[in-house]
Parts: sequence; C-alpha cells; structure tokens
Amino acid sequence: MEVTTEPPKTQIDEASSHRKLSFSTPIAGDPSSEKLPFFRHRSRQIKRDTWLVSVFVLLQIVAFAVTMGVNDCSRNSNDHCAARLLGRFSFQPLSENPMLGPSASTFEHMGGLYWNALVEKHEIWRVLTSPWLHSGLFHLLLNLGSLIFVGIFMEQRYGPLRIAVIYFLSGIVGSLFAVLFVRNIPSICSGAAFFGLIGAMLSALARNWNLYTSKVSALVIIITISTVNFVIGFLPYIDNFANIGGFISGFLLGLVLLFTPQLRQDPPPPHKGKLFEDDMRSSTRLKEMFDRPVLRIVCLVLFCGILAGVLIAACWGVNLNHYCNWCRYVDCVPTRKWSCSDMTTSCEAMVSDAQLTLTCMANGKFRIFPYTNISQARTQDLCTLVCT
Repeated sequence: MEVTTEPPKTQIDEASSHRKLSFSTPIAGDPSSEKLPFFRHRSRQIKRDTWLVSVFVLLQIVAFAVTMGVNDCSRNSNDHCAARLLGRFSFQPLSENPMLGPSASTFEHMGGLYWNALVEKHEIWRVLTSPWLHSGLFHLLLNLGSLIFVGIFMEQRYGPLRIAVIYFLSGIVGSLFAVLFVRNIPSICSGAAFFGLIGAMLSALARNWNLYTSKVSALVIIITISTVNFVIGFLPYIDNFANIGGFISGFLLGLVLLFTPQLRQDPPPPHKGKLFEDDMRSSTRLKEMFDRPVLRIVCLVLFCGILAGVLIAACWGVNLNHYCNWCRYVDCVPTRKWSCSDMTTSCEAMVSDAQLTLTCMANGKFRIFPYTNISQARTQDLCTLVCT
C-alpha cells in the first residue's frame, strides 16, 4: 500500500499564504466597499505620534502664563484681585473679567485686536498674536480640552504637516475676518485655529460620507463641540467672528488637503521587503492626490479669494459694523455686567484720602476705589467698567 504525504511547508511558504499586501482606497458610494466608524476605538487608531498637538497645547499654556505675569494684578490693581493667593498670577475681579483672566489693558499690551491699534497705528502684527491669547482660565481649559480631542484625532488620521497648515492658516484668516468687525474693545482670536480644525473634520466627514458608519453620532459630536465653543464667544473679549472665519477656512482647506483615508492595510510579504512597501504606498498616495481634482481646485480658489479679500479689506480699514448694526450681537450679548456698545469712555478722576473716585462723563455714574497709585492704562480699564 502506497502512502502519499505532502511536503512540509516552509516558514516562507506559510508566511506567504497568510500575509497579503492590500492597499485599498474604497470609492465613495460603493456599497460593497469596507466601512469604518468615523471615531474609531483608541486601540484601532492609526499609531502616530501626536507631537504637533502637544506643541500647540504647550505654547498656549506658556502664552497664558506670560499674559498673567504681565498683568500682575497684585501690583497693578493694589491686590484687588480674585485668587489673591496666586500673587503675581492672580486674576482680575469677576466683575471685570468673568473668565478669570487679565485686564483689557493687558490684552492690548499683549497683542489683542482693537480698532485704534489696527487703523491708526497700523499694528497689523496683532493678527498673528491674537490667536494665541485667551480671555481667562475657563476659556483656556475649554479651548485646550477641545483642541486635544479634535487635534489628536486629526493628527493621527492625516499627519502633522497638513494639520499644521490648516491650523495656522485658519488662525490667520479668522483674525483677518475679525478685523472687519473689530471695535475699540480688545478681542482675542484663539478660537479661530481650533474652529479651523473643526471645519476640516466636518469636511472630511462630508467628503467621505459613504465610507463611514455612525455618521450621525459623529456629526452630533462635531456640532456639540462647535456650539459650546461658539456660545462662550458671546462673553467679553472672545471674538466670534474669528471663529466663523476660521471655520470657513478649515472647511475649505479640509476639502483641499485631506485625502480619502485608507481602510485596510496589511503588512507586505517578507520576501518583498521595504522597497516594495514604499512603492505601493507612494502609488496609493498619488491616486489620493488626484482624487476629485475639480473639487480641490474650486475650494483652493475660494480659499485664496477669501484670504485676499479679507487681507485687502483689513489693510484699507474697512469696518463692516457701519453697514450692519446687528452684527455686534454675533460677538457679544449685552447684560447688566457689560455692554456691547462701542462707546469711547472718559472719566473725571478725583483723589482724596487714599481713594480714587471715577465719574463717567457719559452717564454720570461714579465709583470709589480704595487705591490711587495705578497706571493710566489701568485707570482707563476702571473707567470703562464704571461707564458700563
């Protein structure tokens, strides 16, 4: 009786039978293509370092610390501060800044946007500094929490280079858009860059809508994060027009820069080596770059047009508040604590018995402060508070 046996498989044959190289970029709308959830589980995320988001977070924390150090409430406000135990880094009273932050004069000194500095002094460099300022500790924590959630997701999915381009360009365009509505109240634009990432995330979801599952849940998350950050923009010093400009810029740049994601990528067979793997990846990237060229070109032209338009308008000193009386309410909701009017405040100061009495020349209101040795800029801060 003759027995036939199969030759044993070598390790190379066994590895070849189980390992296949499969690069796939499914076509949107193909029901047979593989799908994945938009917000994947952490264990299924693409393993990439998120150093870029870490740098952004660190820079914003440092900028806020420097701002509070320059503010020096304990000295400039004669210890009339909130959280006085922090000493130099204590906050202005809540009646002046409800977000636990510095004074208006500090924002002006650190590069916040306001009309006189941009139009009369031509300090256009404020467009670059205002996106790094925060109105207070509450604003900083909310912004950083949102940035970490959105930024890490975007950097892991699309890499640091494209996210950096979207972040910086959205911040610049958002600040320029805010200039068109800026008043003599200092405003900061730290939300513009973050809203750029939100817009890019929304464009990635919309562009590849048929590739994802749980699309409605992802859309609800994006809308919730955007709404919370936009509502915070109604508080003093935070510029909602910068958020709007940053969101539009991020959405357009997302359609230009963010390619269709790869859904499946198995390792190459061992005998092919790294050269074959790199060649396949380059081919896949090339196909992605030329995906939907008309849409990319149109969005790029629109973005360049918006950038050129807001830049020219900002250089010419265009103030859209003159043509839109209700636009200021997009950026500010008036309350008993602060006003949205763009009035120029002036006060009569009287010093007696180590007390400073400021009387608003516009409405006759006055207030007594238990100190006298303060700077002119700080006196103007208090005058604005009294007139409001």
